[in-house]
Amino acid sequence: MLSGDQNIVNVQFSVLFTVSDPKAFLFNLESPQLTLQQVAESAMREVVGRRPAQDIFRDARQQIAADVKTIMQGTMDNYGAGISINAVAIEDAAPPREVADAFDEVQRAEQDEDRFVEEANKYANQQLGQARGQAAQIREEAAAYKDRVVKEAEGEAQRFVDIYEEYSKAPDVTRKRLYLETMEQVLKNSNKVIIGENQQGVVPYLPLNEVGRMGQTATQPQTQTQGGN
Repeated sequence: MLSGDQNIVNVQFSVLFTVSDPKAFLFNLESPQLTLQQVAESAMREVVGRRPAQDIFRDARQQIAADVKTIMQGTMDNYGAGISINAVAIEDAAPPREVADAFDEVQRAEQDEDRFVEEANKYANQQLGQARGQAAQIREEAAAYKDRVVKEAEGEAQRFVDIYEEYSKAPDVTRKRLYLETMEQVLKNSNKVIIGENQQGVVPYLPLNEVGRMGQTATQPQTQTQGGN
């Protein structure tokens, strides 16, 4: 029979029944057992045709058997056959031997597909978690940078206000002090040489850096020791 997903399956099943009305069983149908067999096959084909093959092989055999039983009982009651269906048991369900290998290959491919999808979802969740962690770190670093820059700007603004207040009190002194402090910052790390002129000509240059180092050496304390007899 043909399943709902266009697979061909062989289904072996049995039907257990009792004669509930002997008179109807004997006189209402010419061949009640043959009719019962045909109704059972028709009901099974109907139910199987609405479901995928996977339900028949593993997942929903009991439900399929229950649906077949319900359909059979209703049909036999309409025929007035005097038969009560006790149970429908699916004994075996498998693809035909001619296509068994191909069917198994399809099953393996579907299992591989499920595995690949699961691995892809796992990888996606892992990457998503890492991306969220990195995004949180970047946001924290940005917030810290923002706070630092704001604090520095506020400090510079307050420093400017303080300087302006001092400048408004004594403009000349403050202007000169700012000029000297600025020149000190500019010139403190540079090599300084003085070249002057007198009446006889150009004064030889004076390397201030070397003079400063010599002065520091000269000012270092020296320890003298004296010996005695």
